[in-house]
Amino acid sequence: MCLILFAWQMHADYPLVLAANRDEFYRRPTLPLAPWQDAPDIIGGRDLAAGGGWLACHADGRFAAVTNVRQGLPPQAGAKSRGQLITDYLKNTLQPYEFIENLEPESYDGFNLLLGNRQELYYTSNRNEVHAEPLRPGIYGLSNHRLDTPWMKVTRAKQAFTAALNALPASEAFFQFLADRSLAPDASLPQTGIPLAAERMLSAIFIASPDYGTRASTLLLAHRDGHFRMQERRFGANGEALGEAIAETVL
Repeated sequence: MCLILFAWQMHADYPLVLAANRDEFYRRPTLPLAPWQDAPDIIGGRDLAAGGGWLACHADGRFAAVTNVRQGLPPQAGAKSRGQLITDYLKNTLQPYEFIENLEPESYDGFNLLLGNRQELYYTSNRNEVHAEPLRPGIYGLSNHRLDTPWMKVTRAKQAFTAALNALPASEAFFQFLADRSLAPDASLPQTGIPLAAERMLSAIFIASPDYGTRASTLLLAHRDGHFRMQERRFGANGEALGEAIAETVL
């Protein structure tokens, strides 16, 4: 998951609204949005390479999302899969702060992690000085750096996301901005230790190339009655549309 926009306690009907793009190599095997076969109370996509997830929620009101931190460094030997953070949280009974306090963050390559339940939402990163940060009501953007880092893709998507909130429960406005393929000018690119051509490609909200890009665009709505609704659009090489799925938790 490489771009997440979310509103926490800002909408009368939907305490959590989250729109996200998951960027990954197309060759990495993945299951689409659905209840998990080994845990039917959890809905989300599934990474078949390591068994983890990137965005998922549980019928008990907990949810989780993760992004990588881009630093231009090789993976550390023996690092755990960051997607396993999603699985471990949602298959456990710990609440957000408890789970974060029990983490061994040095066991993973750089990550940003959002963990919530119906009452609270926490952000943590193993590249952040603050280990567990409770989030106040607001609208936030997260990519492959710290929360609300003003990369051009984040600020542009955050503006469009804020406007799309007014159209709820309609979803199309969210998917429209998640499909934006425009690149940032070179002067606005971050410097994360990767080649300039790669920085350019990754500056788009929706990334499309022959081997790496946006695999899924997802809208997550947490209704005030307590249930979750997720809508996912899937993509292949060069941004080819592959299908759509909708799933809901059952109270």
